[in-house]
Amino acid sequence: ENVGCRTLSLTAHVGFDSLPDQLLRKSIKHGFCFNVLCIGETGIGKSALMSSLFNTNFEDSPSTHFLSSVRLRAQTCEVHESNVLLKLTVVKTVGFGDQVNKADTYQPIVDYIDAQFEAYLEEELKVIRSLFSYHDTRIHVCLYFISPTGRSLKTIDLLTMRSLDSKVNIIPVIGKADSISKSELQDFKKRIMSELVSNGIRIYQFPTDDETVSEINSITNSCLPFAVVGSMEKVKIGSKMVRARQYPWGIVKVENESHCDTIKLRRMLCTNMEDLKEKTRAYYETYRRCRLEKLGCRDIGPENKPVSLQEVIEAKRLEFCLEKERKEEEIKQRFLQRVNEKAAMLEEADQQASMPVLTKFEHLKLMHQEEELKLEEKKKLLEDEIAQFIEKKAITVSIQSQVSVSTPVVSLKTQELQKVSA
Repeated sequence: ENVGCRTLSLTAHVGFDSLPDQLLRKSIKHGFCFNVLCIGETGIGKSALMSSLFNTNFEDSPSTHFLSSVRLRAQTCEVHESNVLLKLTVVKTVGFGDQVNKADTYQPIVDYIDAQFEAYLEEELKVIRSLFSYHDTRIHVCLYFISPTGRSLKTIDLLTMRSLDSKVNIIPVIGKADSISKSELQDFKKRIMSELVSNGIRIYQFPTDDETVSEINSITNSCLPFAVVGSMEKVKIGSKMVRARQYPWGIVKVENESHCDTIKLRRMLCTNMEDLKEKTRAYYETYRRCRLEKLGCRDIGPENKPVSLQEVIEAKRLEFCLEKERKEEEIKQRFLQRVNEKAAMLEEADQQASMPVLTKFEHLKLMHQEEELKLEEKKKLLEDEIAQFIEKKAITVSIQSQVSVSTPVVSLKTQELQKVSA
């Protein structure tokens, strides 16, 4: 790895051996961030365990069992220990496993993890970026809570862990492990690990390549999954107040390794926190590579020659411009075609609309002409009747005048006859 580099020995002190101290001071000043995802059924003790791990009371409202889909609830707080600042984000699932149809229960969790990767990628690709002060929300570890059934993993557990093992560090834990006996607990642990291996599910293995923690990490790997018990209630035992869960048959001490693995889990998280973050960066790099490849970015061109990002962006810009012009022309032609079709339809509709009007007008005109003819005939008949009536009236008048002249003569003759007879 040091090909082309010479190794030189210094003749006196230079001072660059203070670089680790500089990094330490800078890191302490800036602080650290750590993000934990808790997946488990409602009421399995996620909030109680997180409060026990970090000795902080995470106030969280209880969730219902009647949600239509799985939701994720995030809480961020700053935790101080000595002079070290830790920005801790705890993300819990709400309504996990409560739905009747559990086929896509894990999908909102996968989408949430990808959304954090996408947010970091967008910040990374900005022209003006501030990764140093950016609040990294990528999930560093996933504590998967397994119900203490003592039998085997549920189908929803296998499906969820299989969909997440390529995106996040999974540490399986048995929630409320004080509800089963120690012998059952050991058999349950072996059965869980056997099912994980047989189903090809990869969980986080504590690193053993570092000599300082290799021995304790090897022992810890053999203890997986952790049997945890969480509680913030304090019980007086002797003269001390300890965090514990009190039952009619006895007391379970949260911070006693012979009772549960809560302290082991806390120690392993703190000891291997930087390794968890390093593995998360590896998962992010996989996501980043796939995402950029989908966008058309490549490091090597068609002829296996290295391609700069500027060339890729320029090629994509040119391709986009050509595609944009093609789409604009296509939309323009489609618009003109639709305009012509609409004009033809309107013209045809006008023709169809005008034809009945003309036909009706002609029909009314013919009817009017027929009515005029009928009226003319009636008028002619009426005039004939009037002429006949006038003629008859004239004849009647003439007859009446003749009768009135002859009437006095008859009356005189009648009078003479009456005188003779007398």
